[in-house]
Amino acid sequence: MQHRRKPASAAAPAAAKQPPSRRPTAPLSLAGLVVAVFLLAIFFYNEDVVKSGGGGADVVAVAGRARSPDLRVLHHHHHEEEEDGDADAATQQQKQQPPPPPPTKHQQQCDLYQGRWTFDAAGELSPLYRESECEFLTEQVTCMRNGRRDDSYQKWRWQPNGCALPRFDASLLLERLRNKRLMFVGDSLNRNQWESMVCLVQSVVPRGHKTLQKFVNNGSLNVFTAHEYNATVEFYWAPFLVQSNSDDPQVHSVMDRVIAWRAIAKHANNWKGVDYLVFNTYIWWLNTFEMKVLKFRKGSGALRNNKGAAGWSKYALVDRPVAYREVLKTWAKWVDRHIDPNRTAVFFMGMSPNHITPWAWGNDGGIKCSMETQPIVNRTAPLNIGTDWRLHGVARGVLARYLHRVPVHFVDITGLSELRKDAHTSVHTLRQGKLLTPEQQADPKTYADCIHWCLPGLPDTWNHFIYAQIVSSSSSSSDASSLLASS
Repeated sequence: MQHRRKPASAAAPAAAKQPPSRRPTAPLSLAGLVVAVFLLAIFFYNEDVVKSGGGGADVVAVAGRARSPDLRVLHHHHHEEEEDGDADAATQQQKQQPPPPPPTKHQQQCDLYQGRWTFDAAGELSPLYRESECEFLTEQVTCMRNGRRDDSYQKWRWQPNGCALPRFDASLLLERLRNKRLMFVGDSLNRNQWESMVCLVQSVVPRGHKTLQKFVNNGSLNVFTAHEYNATVEFYWAPFLVQSNSDDPQVHSVMDRVIAWRAIAKHANNWKGVDYLVFNTYIWWLNTFEMKVLKFRKGSGALRNNKGAAGWSKYALVDRPVAYREVLKTWAKWVDRHIDPNRTAVFFMGMSPNHITPWAWGNDGGIKCSMETQPIVNRTAPLNIGTDWRLHGVARGVLARYLHRVPVHFVDITGLSELRKDAHTSVHTLRQGKLLTPEQQADPKTYADCIHWCLPGLPDTWNHFIYAQIVSSSSSSSDASSLLASS
């Protein structure tokens, strides 16, 4: 939102009134009186300058924000008023609900995201399942089946400092999910994580008692069902969370991406009533430094015409972090107004990093992430592989500021995932729906996918974090205290 810069005279507080002068005990000469008045004027001037120092800093800050585009031109205020009006009734109903319980003691003491990668050579704890044992994996992520020769990327286990992740128990998780829905919402990396979760839980479900439905609900939804538990693990396609011209779940390779950062209801209607929601949005923001944000008026029909270029042709350019903040504010306000924290647990995934700059980890002769077989270890200097940490900070800030009723757990995978240059699908994957040919595999500069991850692999660790939160929050305090044991 653009702020008007106040005139300089308005920035400083009004000068303090001088107290009435006392009658002098001795007569003063005219010259002495003039000098006294002059000194008093200097004193009060200096006091005003000191007091207005903070105001001057505020003016500088506002002027800096004013250089951003006027956010008001990007949407019609009518849409915000409609959302606010619809939310008022729900908010009033939910005010009487008790606040969610505070985090348990073990959650406060253990930071799961600070630790180290350890190699499990015997495979006792990693991987959590075998590629050949999960019938639901797609060819995009089955790296061994697609020709990768080393499987060491499957055997690295995350060890938090000062505690240990609980052993993953698929039966226990399915019991927690009995008669419930777990939904991943976001882009292809959240779909990557969804595939991982499906493989994690399906291992204890007998054949014939589990099904996978793809492209339901106009193609946006994939649903795995464990029938005995009446439990579902779902994925909903919404790469920006809000509406965009990339919302087609099958034909979405749009280079000229445009978002409607206040339009979330169409997607969000599909999230209501879900018991566990896992959101992400990041990779689709990296195409350009400035985002194209749709300008529309009430009744324009732009948002009903996702497939037509004309409906998305009027936009403003906005710096990436500014647009990201506004989108997450839209999302956070929806969550806070419409989610019942006594029923639904909400997670927001940190940023999944790319590995396309091998010189950043000391491999000057490398080509993107190809031929990488080990994590990054023994770093003595900060690692800079191109992650946009500004968005990481924006996400943390929005979660802290705009969520009042509903606690959202930030799954901070970014730093620990930056170390896993070895875990990407690289050339052992698909290209436009087809497996790479031997000739394409020999050209990693063109064809290596250093965005998505092999399975089993790194996304299993992300889901292990989700598992720890779901199981511990569903347990009694005595049971929960044993889940994250001291290491």
